[in-house]
Amino acid sequence: MTLIKSISGIRGTIGGKVGDNLTPVDAVKFASAYGTWLKKYSKKDKLTVVVGRDARISGPMIHNLVINTLIGLGIDVIDLGLSTTPTVEVAVPLEKADGGIILTASHNPKQWNALKLLNEKGEFLSGAAGEKILEIAEAEAFDFADVDNLGEITVNDAYMDIHIDEVLNLPLVDVEAVKAAKFKVVVDGVNSSGGIIIPRLLDLMGVEVVKLYCEPNGHFPHNPEPLKEHLTDISELVVKEKAHLGVVVDPDVDRLAFICEDGEMFGEEYTLVACADYVLSKTPGNTVSNMSSSRALRDVTNKHNGSYEASAVGEVNVVELMKKNNAIIGGEGNGGIIYPESHYGRDSMVGVALFLTHLANKKMSVSALRASYPEYYMSKNKIELTPQIDVDAILVAMTEKYKNEDITTIDGVKIDFADNWVHLRKSNTEPIIRIYTEASSQKLADDLALRIIDEIKAVAGI
Repeated sequence: MTLIKSISGIRGTIGGKVGDNLTPVDAVKFASAYGTWLKKYSKKDKLTVVVGRDARISGPMIHNLVINTLIGLGIDVIDLGLSTTPTVEVAVPLEKADGGIILTASHNPKQWNALKLLNEKGEFLSGAAGEKILEIAEAEAFDFADVDNLGEITVNDAYMDIHIDEVLNLPLVDVEAVKAAKFKVVVDGVNSSGGIIIPRLLDLMGVEVVKLYCEPNGHFPHNPEPLKEHLTDISELVVKEKAHLGVVVDPDVDRLAFICEDGEMFGEEYTLVACADYVLSKTPGNTVSNMSSSRALRDVTNKHNGSYEASAVGEVNVVELMKKNNAIIGGEGNGGIIYPESHYGRDSMVGVALFLTHLANKKMSVSALRASYPEYYMSKNKIELTPQIDVDAILVAMTEKYKNEDITTIDGVKIDFADNWVHLRKSNTEPIIRIYTEASSQKLADDLALRIIDEIKAVAGI
């Protein structure tokens, strides 16, 4: 089964049988459930929803199905067309809309697509709201509008430019400093909407842009998750072009990674660390990231006399804790920057602008900037799940095994040792169990991961 229903939306592979994959029927069903919930939640007679999509091959099909389903419910739609996740998040409050839907499977390969659901603030729905939508979908408790009360579509294809303007107007984004630095940057847009919006932003910041895979045709030239093993082409091109750095985003532009001038990875975990270092140097305060993120953010926050706290994995959990702690920047170690001065959503546009400003002020190479941060190394692994594997039993067994260590169980199991840590959790978006480790060297992180994987397999009998 490759249809995953969760509180954050519905995600699956295109084609196949209804209920097992993301078929047209499933897309309509869950769009209907979201629209029905929104009507009850808002208690308004007339609603508006913003809809945008990434460049996936299935995007236009799912896009048309979702928009026309909302119209059938009597909901007006502002259609952004080809867009990004953060652009839709920005558009919802600017349009005073009642919600938003982003059609993207984020970092998943091209056969996947998804409906990501937003509230009236342009933020991901709470767990309780997500559960109600799943219940409505399961019961098929939909009530569509009659012919005189159908919704209407308004097309607005200007929002990527509006989003760019919003980023450039942020007080801590110094366009003149970036222009003076005369940066040359290679951009890998993985043939999705990032190939449009990132070069536009860089052009306006006076950056010389070299484009790689920036045609928004949905044919991803490599696995779209911005990890080192997928980014050999841009790493080579940065060196060949003698560029200052490389910028990589995922298909919906909410994850951001940098390549150093020598072709080495800056480190996906360190995207947030660098941006937070700059923001904290100008506006001291608190930070939040999820439990699977690097300790480096904690160290940088402490350096600036701020307070750091870790949330459960998931953007909605990070945002909730950021609001509670009045954090001025936060996000996730997968390259997701959340900067409340802009909006409460992961935004690669904001990340690029803050990072380049930081780099221009520091007047150092990207590799030198990376070397200035605490040295941690992560190993990110996973075990494919089968119906026979009892994940909860595995987590209980691992908790018992390491009960004398510092254990956190708000999201799977995190075991904090003195010099390293491991986080075990069942993915919300894929049928896998994730094993994240961090240590002071790559070998130590890898060795810890291999040890834990062997222990999990022994418990599971596989």
